[in-house]
Amino acid sequence: MKTSRINLVIGSLLLALFVLLLFLFQVRQTEVAVVTTFGKATRPITDPGLYLKLPWPIQKVTKLDKRLQAFEGKFEETLTGDNRNLLILVFAGWRIGDPALFYTRFAEGSLAEAERSLENILRTAKNAAVGRHSFARFISVNPDDLRFDQIEAEILAAVRKDAEPQGIEVEIARIKRIGLPESVTEKVFDRMRAERTKEVERLKAEGEEEAIKIRSAADLERDKLLAQADAQATRIRGEGEAEAARSFSVFQQNPNLAILFLKLNSLEATLKERATLVVDPRTPPFDLLLNPQQPDEVQPPFAVRTSP
Repeated sequence: MKTSRINLVIGSLLLALFVLLLFLFQVRQTEVAVVTTFGKATRPITDPGLYLKLPWPIQKVTKLDKRLQAFEGKFEETLTGDNRNLLILVFAGWRIGDPALFYTRFAEGSLAEAERSLENILRTAKNAAVGRHSFARFISVNPDDLRFDQIEAEILAAVRKDAEPQGIEVEIARIKRIGLPESVTEKVFDRMRAERTKEVERLKAEGEEEAIKIRSAADLERDKLLAQADAQATRIRGEGEAEAARSFSVFQQNPNLAILFLKLNSLEATLKERATLVVDPRTPPFDLLLNPQQPDEVQPPFAVRTSP
């Protein structure tokens, strides 16, 4: 009897759990859900939580991944605005924006079908955007010519416009890779080499022009300093010559003074260093030491000792 009661309780609990599973369902943080009634989407759910539904086959719940999906197109040729072939690979980041619309548009919310549709939308938007720009906007030796941000913005705007009616929300559309067809690669490289050579020549010409300016300025400054130095030397030389002329005039008027001056200078130069000299007192200028008033008087030899 006791065992029967336990079995009855367990059976009741299992039945209650089964009933709850028939009427309740959970939507996780990373999911959105679409409740269909007899196969028709009647209630989209975008927030996580626990929800009620009618049991199958009346209602059915389809859960979809709402995380950001990455899709990459094909690396294929596209014509630029100036009719040049270019290989471009574009990728997009997208998520389900409208679950009910997405579920209706693609068979029970098939991600594979959605990506096939997105591939066509992305290709159309890419071709249209690339076709509005010249080749130099994609490949150029001058970074100022490139317009990747503008082109990617145009692609993203076009993709969003066409994807939104299908329940797809596109958040990112970027150019991943750019290449050149083999037939035009060599021509492009030749053109780039020619542009580089032209740029090098321009820089060399600017450098030489700047060097000429610097040399001219240096030469001008050098000539200016030399002229100032010559003028100063001429002035000093003139002052010296004038002073010499005045001294010469004085010496002409008094020759003995000139002789005495010369002897004093010679004597100062001779006795400048510490030395011991043996000289003839009749030899000028040492005659001044014994008899400065009678310099021509003969005196016996004598010794002179000097100290600093």
